[in-house]
Amino acid sequence: MRCFVITSLLLLCIASTSWSEESNEIEKALQHRVIEPDLSWQEVQTYTESRVRPMPEVTTIKAWEKYIEGRRQAVFSDVIFRGEAASWRDAEKKVVWLDTIEGGPGYKIRKLQYEAIPGLWIPAVLYEPENLNGKVPVVMNVNGHDGSGKVAEYKQLRCINHVKRGMIVLNVEWLGMGQLRTDGFNHYKSNQIDLCGTSGIATHFLYMTRGLDILLEHPHADPKRVAVAGLSGGGWQTIFITSLDSRVTLSNPVAGYSSYKTRARFPTDLGDSEQTPVDLGMTADYNHLTAMRAPRPTLLTFNAEDNCCFKADHAPGPLVAASQPIFGLYNKSDNLRTHVNTDPGTHNFGLDNRQQLYKMIGDHFFTGDSNFSSEEIASADEIKTKEQLHVDLPEENFDFHTIALKLMKDLPVKSSQSIDQQREQLKAILRLEHYEVQPVQSIDLDSKQGTAKAWRLKLGSDWTIPATEFTPEGKANATVILISDEGRGSTATSVAALLAAGKRVIAIDPFYFGESKISKRDFLYGLLVSTVGERPLGIQVAQVSAVTEWVKKESNDPIEIHALGKRTGLIALTTAALNPQLLSRVEIKDGFDSLKQIIEQDMNVSQAPELFCFGLLESFDIPQLKQLAKPCVVEKQ
Repeated sequence: MRCFVITSLLLLCIASTSWSEESNEIEKALQHRVIEPDLSWQEVQTYTESRVRPMPEVTTIKAWEKYIEGRRQAVFSDVIFRGEAASWRDAEKKVVWLDTIEGGPGYKIRKLQYEAIPGLWIPAVLYEPENLNGKVPVVMNVNGHDGSGKVAEYKQLRCINHVKRGMIVLNVEWLGMGQLRTDGFNHYKSNQIDLCGTSGIATHFLYMTRGLDILLEHPHADPKRVAVAGLSGGGWQTIFITSLDSRVTLSNPVAGYSSYKTRARFPTDLGDSEQTPVDLGMTADYNHLTAMRAPRPTLLTFNAEDNCCFKADHAPGPLVAASQPIFGLYNKSDNLRTHVNTDPGTHNFGLDNRQQLYKMIGDHFFTGDSNFSSEEIASADEIKTKEQLHVDLPEENFDFHTIALKLMKDLPVKSSQSIDQQREQLKAILRLEHYEVQPVQSIDLDSKQGTAKAWRLKLGSDWTIPATEFTPEGKANATVILISDEGRGSTATSVAALLAAGKRVIAIDPFYFGESKISKRDFLYGLLVSTVGERPLGIQVAQVSAVTEWVKKESNDPIEIHALGKRTGLIALTTAALNPQLLSRVEIKDGFDSLKQIIEQDMNVSQAPELFCFGLLESFDIPQLKQLAKPCVVEKQ
């Protein structure tokens, strides 16, 4: 008996050692690098840059205005006001005026709250000159990613200097900053709204249009002298609202944006969710938005040594090159100005930049006024504290997350379409392209059991992905395409188990995973893919589908897809929903039971760009995708 136990233990040790050696050999093969570290980054740069809408060649004002009005309306219908956002646009405007506090010599500050969309209230303060007579200019001052929000000193100084020059000034709080600086307003969570088929960008746009409404409803507001200015994310807000809302006369975006073509090549310029809304880049680039300002006065301010983004050596050039000819059509070339700040030259809306704004306002709003000066009026002792500028808000104020939770309740919308029609709809949501696989390189790898080979696969003209193929000894009973959230280099245990079961394995890294992960600011390129009209999930599904078709052509074995993780699980299931005839089985480990879990778990787009595919949940959830995948068997572990 003792001899039997010792023998059994020895055999177990030998088997364990053998399994360990085999697993190590598989892991080594999986981690053999196939594509260069920056290749996926270079490919996504080219892919996105080539899909940005170009500027048209126009030679007359009539042709330009016809073209650009079409672009403006397309931005409204195809970018901003999709889904429930269309009803938000027409919602009743609500403003609650609160207490008035002392400002400084010659002006007072009125507190207010207003609804951007139903249930989402914005705190703001209005700087109002005393003894108002007649019509005076109005200014809306916005701000960027500064946690101080409306209390930021450089913003207050701007507001105070404007009101001391006789202007009515609205200082608004941006979503996610100042009093609205909460986790639910994390800007990368606005894509939860997108998943539901409603435009998250609408919250930003409507918060600004409602602010302009308030200013222009003031009995002393001059509708011919309306300005907006802001820094960084406030610079983005400035160009976005002042190009699309024709009521704005004068615009001064400071270090706030660049063309999408520029952004594709300069990762520092890649913007957050609001700067890169779904489909904007295919509808109207920031070159278009800048030119759309013509012939209205526009001051583009950039910083020489900007330590954040939109540096002056690369950002303004393409914008000016695109816009100057349009201003020239109107004989208003001087209305487009640029200013490059060198003191301090970093990311700022400091004294020099503020004084350039005052000068622009003086030249266009106070023409002929010899008393107007662009020198800043010293007002540091009039800066208010956070407590002084605090505006009471409703206890239950909506944010991006709560809006998405509300929207998702009755989704997906019940469909009466046929199975084939649903598949076509799914393809449209994914913006699905078709790729042919070209195996451009193969490398034999060491393997003690069966064979192992590394493949470099070219998919169409857009993408290159790596694959590692393992073939067991003897005839395989199936081929498994293996994908993992952690990349194929982490799948050795799964590969070993599949080989032991007599299955051939092709482990791949589709777009955004493993070796195919973008090496610089990855998820921001995911947003860029969406803004130029494509979808990260669509790219991934197209790649996996292409590999499946390639395998099908060269083998009669049953084909399975195994996915390890929630993200690749969705890719695998969606691939099966579109190609059930190619697959016998899909096995998903740790996948989603419902796409609503993405919102319930409060995920954001920086964690997984493909999960926030615009409108996917509006039409499909996991049960609907499984239904489309039949007769392919879908099993969740």
